[in-house]
Amino acid sequence: MRPIAISLIAFAVILGGAVAGTLLRKMLPGRHLADDAKDFVRLGAGLIGTIAALVLGLLIASAKSSYDTQSGQVQHLTANLVLLDQLLAQYGPEARPIREGIRQAIGPLVEQMWRDNGSTAVGDAPFKATAAAETAFAKIGELAAQSEAQRSLKARAVQVSTDIAQTRLALFVEAGGSIPTPFLAVLVFWLAIIFASFSLFTKLNPTLMVALIVFALSASAALFLILEMSQPFAGLMGIPSAPLRNALAPLQS
Repeated sequence: MRPIAISLIAFAVILGGAVAGTLLRKMLPGRHLADDAKDFVRLGAGLIGTIAALVLGLLIASAKSSYDTQSGQVQHLTANLVLLDQLLAQYGPEARPIREGIRQAIGPLVEQMWRDNGSTAVGDAPFKATAAAETAFAKIGELAAQSEAQRSLKARAVQVSTDIAQTRLALFVEAGGSIPTPFLAVLVFWLAIIFASFSLFTKLNPTLMVALIVFALSASAALFLILEMSQPFAGLMGIPSAPLRNALAPLQS
């Protein structure tokens, strides 16, 4: 399910907690809403609020760290592709077909990366490298070095191509790491309890109702940010593919 849909559901549930608190206040006898009951409920709601705040903070930090890691890996992959092309250019005209093959492989590579990493079911299928990328990288090992300089450049090109493959595998392994549904459901339940406590002992007026809507919207927006950052290859905050797709300029004929 898309993050915006989950966030809207969370908003409805959290706001429903406030409505439930209002209905409960009307149903309960007055003695159940005395000062000692008010203090007791507020202490419990404060405890749940503290736990929810800690969990939200940890989720935001974890999602941001995962987002930054995968964004850095894409940047690292882009830089290695440029470096590999430069090494092959220094190798000589013998490497020109490989450089052309790498350019042809970038498009399918980007499409597969963003398709696989943007899917929550990526872990259900084994990893498959694109045929164009496999062919281009395999030809690097087939280069016949004629001098010490070419042998050094070939060794560095093989090392960089291996690093590219490892980075791609790391992105595949880290894909689909969304927040577990039971964990998210418990967090939304905690927030609904907190909002129910807001309206349980207070008669709502238009100002308070607007305030509750803003508070519920803020809480669901925090969940939206967490869900968006946990899927960095899709959604509004998705990592752009243009820098990787346009990393290598076309070869001059």
